[in-house]
Parts: sequence; structure tokens; C-alpha cells
Amino acid sequence: MSNLPSHARVVIIGGGAVGASALYHLAKAGWTDCVLLEKNELTAGSTWHAAGNVPTFSSSWSIMNMQRYSASLYRELGVLVDYPMNYHVTGSLRLGHSKERLQEFKRVVGMGRYQGMDLDILSPGEIRSKYPFVEMHDLTGALYDPYDGDIDPAQLTQALAKGARDMGAKIFRFCPATGARRENDEWIISTPQGEIGCEYVVNAAGYYAREVGKWFGRDVPMMVMSHQYMLFEEIPELAAWSKEVGHKLPLLRDVDSSYYLRQEKTGMNLGPYEKNCKAHWVTPDDPMPEDFSFQLFPDDLERLEWYLNDAVERVPILGTAGLSRMINGPIPYAPDGNPLIGPMPGVPNAFEACVFTFGICQAGGAGKVLAEWVTEGQTEWDMWSCDPRRYTRFASDRDYCIAKGMEVYGHEYAMHFPKHAWPAGRNRKLSPIHDRIAALGAQFKPYNGWERANWYAKPGDDTSEESTQTWDRAGPWQKRIEEECLAVRDAAGILDLPGFSRYRLKGEGARDWLLGLITGKVPRPGRIGLAYFADDRGRIVTEMSVMALEDDFFFLITAATAQWHDFEWLQKHLPKDAAFALDDVTENFACQILSGPKSRDILAEVTDADLSKPWLTHQSCQIAGRWLQLVRVSFAGELGWELHTKVDDTAAVFDAVWAAGQKHGLTPFGMEALDSLRIEKGYRAWKGDLSTDYTILQGGLERFVDWTKHAFKGKAALEQEKQQGVSKRFVTLVVEADDCDAPYMSTLWHDGKVVGETTSGNWGYRVGKSVALGMLRADLAEPGTEIEVEIYGDRFRAIVQPDQPLFDPNNERLRA
Repeated sequence: MSNLPSHARVVIIGGGAVGASALYHLAKAGWTDCVLLEKNELTAGSTWHAAGNVPTFSSSWSIMNMQRYSASLYRELGVLVDYPMNYHVTGSLRLGHSKERLQEFKRVVGMGRYQGMDLDILSPGEIRSKYPFVEMHDLTGALYDPYDGDIDPAQLTQALAKGARDMGAKIFRFCPATGARRENDEWIISTPQGEIGCEYVVNAAGYYAREVGKWFGRDVPMMVMSHQYMLFEEIPELAAWSKEVGHKLPLLRDVDSSYYLRQEKTGMNLGPYEKNCKAHWVTPDDPMPEDFSFQLFPDDLERLEWYLNDAVERVPILGTAGLSRMINGPIPYAPDGNPLIGPMPGVPNAFEACVFTFGICQAGGAGKVLAEWVTEGQTEWDMWSCDPRRYTRFASDRDYCIAKGMEVYGHEYAMHFPKHAWPAGRNRKLSPIHDRIAALGAQFKPYNGWERANWYAKPGDDTSEESTQTWDRAGPWQKRIEEECLAVRDAAGILDLPGFSRYRLKGEGARDWLLGLITGKVPRPGRIGLAYFADDRGRIVTEMSVMALEDDFFFLITAATAQWHDFEWLQKHLPKDAAFALDDVTENFACQILSGPKSRDILAEVTDADLSKPWLTHQSCQIAGRWLQLVRVSFAGELGWELHTKVDDTAAVFDAVWAAGQKHGLTPFGMEALDSLRIEKGYRAWKGDLSTDYTILQGGLERFVDWTKHAFKGKAALEQEKQQGVSKRFVTLVVEADDCDAPYMSTLWHDGKVVGETTSGNWGYRVGKSVALGMLRADLAEPGTEIEVEIYGDRFRAIVQPDQPLFDPNNERLRA
């Protein structure tokens, strides 16, 4: 007779390090009625053959938070759960070969400092004091992380499992989940030992996550890579050194050559991420097996030859050691290399905690985040970098996942430069006028799969991928972006903006429902306005433009990347007996932005619309005999309109406007120019300036709060915050920057103390200054306050600006 209970509050499918951590953290949160199902023994998937490295390094703020938490948890876990832990905190060195790599390191040092970690940059002359066996050719410096180390993955998983069991959670080994169905508002999970019902289910199935997802109608965007590492026999010189100093070498990563080298007892472990990599289970002659527990792929040493030779040149003692064993196992990859943690898109009460490329170092933090998602419906840190809803349907295409997974693997340690666009998996979604703007010189970058013009090149401009590999402001694009910004300022510019997420809300009661969900007012028919959605803690969930066509008929418009996230947020709060309907109509429409002082003159030549209608109004009209919605708004901060068209009508409308605009100086402009223009106006960008890391009040959005409303989501928390005082405030900064503008999460300093962070930064071509938006300690948020902004390791003077736009502070041009 099976011991499997008939019901649990949560069922977790998958018993690797991540699944065990999720169970542990759920139990820790008081949810002890939870069950983990594992088809074999715990760790049977990627966990058992993982190398077990535990870095804290990341250029992502949220992933650094997650990895920092993991490292902190692992240091005390053995004592917490009374289980022996083989965890070595050795520190690590990341070697740099270029100025750009050192800039990346310096930025991460600043982020780490803000999170309480004391990372350091070593000069070439200091590296050997930490790692005496390294050769110094070609090095510009290194990042030293004293918190890095390695752990036994099996012990980690068993320790988390023991801790969960001790708190009352249950684990069933050799009990595979075989299917799932929805019945009476709960999930029924099938196993050979019977069925188990649950309120919530978590897909933590590792490289089988795609197969598990199919049970829920979910096509998980992932693929599987073959990752190899080599274990070497004892090196006498290393053994003698370790015995003398009493500790292991720091883990060494030559990130520009793309491998790590770790001391393994008295030998070494070399793990390359080779460009000539191999995907598995992606062709008919290599199908995914039903069970791959505790199995490996055949060795493929030839792929690693260059990396082995490079490592021997860097650490010559490695060349004296014999090869003792090869490990070649499957590792799952999402298209951007980040895991999937959070709500399963479109599936009620289902979550994902899967597709971990670095599952051991992220497992602790992932379990914390997943438990928060399940038990509270929200997380402490904004986790958009890992949210499954960051992808939409296009990303589940098998060929796309394979191409992107191989690209990420082959560039695992690559720097992610702001102007660079990765070439694999492109042209998934094209604007109706893609060919036209391409002919005008558009240099494209994908946004939720949509190819948008980033900037427009002219003949002779360097448009090579190599030219974009810099953190500097300067590049072949700089003059062109300036020209585009000044054309919008002095004449007119047109920007093709496909992919705006768009939802139609219509029916009796729609206005009242929306009023209770947003912080502010709902616009009257014929008007459009910004609406902010807060969570129960008063934090910024999202921003949407609300276009009111009738009293109970709206279009809600939001960012392209927010399509699934925002639609799910709205659906989650729909009343069960609603008389109104909510539909995602994103694919039906396209949009162009026409901005600049000549934009009215251009439109007057092609439409009989009432162009005297004021800012924040909209109207239906025709251009070239085609319907469109003409909306009097401008994210560029100039006189302007958005032209919302049906997809099939877009080209005709664009052609008419383009032809009419030539005598008025109409110029195409791209996303880079738009970002410069919006930052001069202090307009916030989603998941940078607007995220759940900040409350509505911290974000400087109180003017969008209607305190007179009886209730709205987050009101109680915001009222309490207002009474107690806001701890930090949104500010605009003018920065005396050098070659680089402030990237996201640059540290703000005052009197030698960290006092805030930037949320975005760029050069303002209309004001001729480097501008940053950020969150600053409230007592320093007074205009004229002098602070410092840390940009790639150097601090630059910055001045807090008045709470108004830098450019056209009274919005006279916008309202013209």
C-alpha cells in the first residue's frame, strides 16, 4: 500500500537541488503540507554531475541577490539542519584581458558592495599573491571574490531535503509524476503509487521540464546542452603548496578564454564553455530518453582541445597532471541563459523553478524566491530577469531555443554591452514596414522578439558586431543618435514601434473594476492617461496607458516585453462574475510615433482629423483611406502623436506620412534616440525605473494616486508609508560623466556612504548632458544636493535636479 497522501498543499515535481530548496523554503515559511516527487533518487538529474561551483558574481542585480543569498545559506546550512556539508569557501579570481572586462568587473564590485559583499579588483601585480601558479601574459587585472567556493551538490540537496523533512514536508523517491489534470479547482498529479491532489504545483524537473510542462499545456522555452569538465590527477607541487598554506587555491576563471579551473583535492577540475558546443536531444536520431538518471554522454575531448591548451599556458602545473576522468552531462538552457522561476504563464496555481544553467549556486536563492511566489504571490526582490513570463509564444519555437541556447553557452562569460545585439534567433517578429525602415538604414535589436530600429546608419558607418562591444557612449551610432534627437527637436521624427502589448477591456462594470485596481483616476471617454498598478505592499507592478473609447470600453497599452506579465496580472484580479471581457489583441495592431514641432504640419497634409485636440486626447481618423487611432501623446516629450493602425493598414499609413513629411524634414529615429529623449523628460522605463523594488511613492508617482478613492490595491500600505515617511525618492541627476553614462544599478555616494542607486542613465542630446534617473535617500533628494555616481568603478560629481523635466520643464512644447 502506498504511503503517498491523497492531498498536499503543494506538489513539487523534481528532486534536484532546486526542488529540494523549494521544499525547504516552503516548509520554512510554515507551509509544511508539501510533497516532493522524484522519479529516481534525489539528485538524479543535472545535480549529481554538477561541478558544484558557488559564485556570487553576476551582472544582473536580481541574480546577484539570489546567488548571494545561496552562498550565505550554504555557509550555515550544515549547522541549521544538522547535516555534514562539504563546502569550501575558497574565493575566486576572474581574469581580465581588456579594459572593457575590467570595466565590467568594476561595475559588479559596486553592485556587490551595495549588497554587502566586499569584492575587490586586483592589479596584474597583485594576482600572484592570491594564485602563485598563474602566468600573467595578456592580463589587465582580475576580480577577487572572497565569497566564492564549491560545494558537494549531493550533500547540499540531502541537507535541504533533511531540513524540509524535519519541518514536516514529505519526499517520495522512485515515485515519478506521470501526468497532471485540473479538477474542481485543484491539480491532480498522477504517479505509479496513485494520485495526489494539490492546490499548487511546481515544475522543478530540470532538463525534463519541457516534457512536464506539456501536461499543463505549457511549452517551456528551453533546450539541453552537453557540458563537459575534466578531472585531473594529483599535482605534487599543488599538494605541497596546499599543505604549507593550509587551504585550497581560489577558483580561477579565465572568462575571456571561457573556462574555469578549480582545485579538486590535490588535483584540478577544468570546465570550459566551448564555442564549438553541442546540443543534445534536438534531432530525430538523438531523442530524449524516458529516463537519463545518473547517466552521462560519451566523452568528446576534441571539442575541448583549445581550452585545455590555453589553460595549460595560463597555469603550467596543469600540464604535468594526468587526466583521471571526464564528466559530460546534460544542462538545460533557456534562450537567455537565466532560469525560469515564478508563475507558469497562463496556468492557474502552477509555478516553474526549472531550466537552471547554474543550479547549484542559485538553488538556495531560487527556493526562497519560489516559496515567496507560492505563499505570498510576490517576491522580496524584483525577479523579472528570471520570470517565465518574460518570454511569449515565439520563444517556445524549438529552433529558436536551440539557436539561442547554443549562443549563450558558447558565450557564457560574455560581456553584455548596451549597444550589442546577439545575432542568433533573429527576425522572429517583423513590423509591417520592416522592409521600409531597413532600407532607410535601420540597425535592429529585438524587443520581445520584435525587431525594432535601434538607430539609423548612413553609408560608410561601421555597423559591425565588433563595433558594439564597448561600454562607452562613443561609437559609430553616436553622431546618428544625436542627429535623430535633434531632428525630433527641430523638425519631426518617426519611429516604428511594433509590438506594444494591447488589451481590450469592454463591458458593463469595466470602469469600476479598473478604478479599484489602479492607484489613480480612470480617464474619461476620448482621453488617455497613465495608470499605475501596485501590489499589496504598495510596490510598482506595472504602468499602462489607459485609452478610454467609451465609459466602459478601454484599450490598455503596455510594454512589448510585459505582454504576458501584465495580461496575467489583469486576469488574476478579474471578478468571476464579470459582465465585461478582457482580451489580448496585441497581434492585431501596430504603432508609429510621430514627434516634433513639424508633426502637426505633416499630419495636416494627410488627414482631416482635428489636430487642435489637446494633449492626452485621442480620435479615430483616416490616412490614405485607412482607419487609425490618432493619440496625442509623446514619449519623446515633443509635440506629437502615436499612430495606432491595424497591421494590414500600417504600410499605407506610413507611406503617406513619410511622403508628406519630406519637405518638413521628417527623419526616422530609433529606440536609442527615444531613450535619450525620454530620460531628459524624466519618463520612467519598465523594469528599470518601474519595478517591485520600489513603491509608488518612492518612484515619485504620488501625482498618480487618488487618495480620495474608497479603496484600491496597495492603498493601505501606501497610506502607512506616507504617514511614516518615504525612505528613498526618485530623482533626476545631471552627472559630470566621462566616456560612459551611468548604467542600471550604479551606486550613489554621499560623504563616503552609499545612499542610493541609479535606475537608468543616458546622454541627453537636447540638453547636452549626461543624465541619470535613480533612487536616493530621502533626506538628500533636495534640488542642488551634490552627490557622486559610481560608473564602472570611478565616481563622478552629480547634482540633484528639481522635480520637473530637464528639457521643456513646463511641457510647453509637448502641449503646443
